[in-house]
Amino acid sequence: MSEPEYALLDTRRRRLLYRANHRGTHENDILVGGFVAARIAAFDADELDALEAILELPDVELANWLTRRKPIPAEADSPMLRRIRDAAGA
Repeated sequence: MSEPEYALLDTRRRRLLYRANHRGTHENDILVGGFVAARIAAFDADELDALEAILELPDVELANWLTRRKPIPAEADSPMLRRIRDAAGA
């Protein structure tokens, strides 16, 4: 990976980490932000795309899915969302 490509990924990682930790609800800040903080340095561009899609989901629904209060619907289901839910341990 060239230096400019690495710099772009690094900038993107920092932006996504900030968004993951500032969701709007404390519960999601902990669940999503904690997962992202621990793993984002190893994420490739495809994983960052998947994370970005999750960060676009509404807070209430996301919290319900991550805590297993509600099942993840097929239209929102993704390997990344399941990874976050599994890491939440709910």
